[in-house]
Amino acid sequence: MTYNEITTVIIGAALEIHRELGPGLLESVYQAVLVHELRKRGLRVATEVPIPVKWGEIQLEVGFRADLIVEDKVIVELKSVEKAAPVFEKQLLTYLRVADKRLGLLINFGEAMLKDGITRVVNRLEE
Repeated sequence: MTYNEITTVIIGAALEIHRELGPGLLESVYQAVLVHELRKRGLRVATEVPIPVKWGEIQLEVGFRADLIVEDKVIVELKSVEKAAPVFEKQLLTYLRVADKRLGLLINFGEAMLKDGITRVVNRLEE
């Protein structure tokens, strides 16, 4: 699948979930439901993936945990806050660089209109 095909499925599932559940639940609820929906749609989804960080000869086994990695291509970071802080997008870009991934989605289920809570973050996309 291409990056665009994967993100289309992810965003479609997220919109459906938000339409049914609305904002205000814990991030963990949205994550569990989104994982279920993406797998139901035939996508491979890894959750809470530990990503190591290297600094010279030092390697931290868990520099951060990616909420979701879909099809081993797209990192999905989930939030459930009233308004996403600008640092969330910067963090996702750093995650993409450290994990050597090209595309990420930041999805904030806390927004009244989910379309306002979806941000696509690119790290040297080659497709």
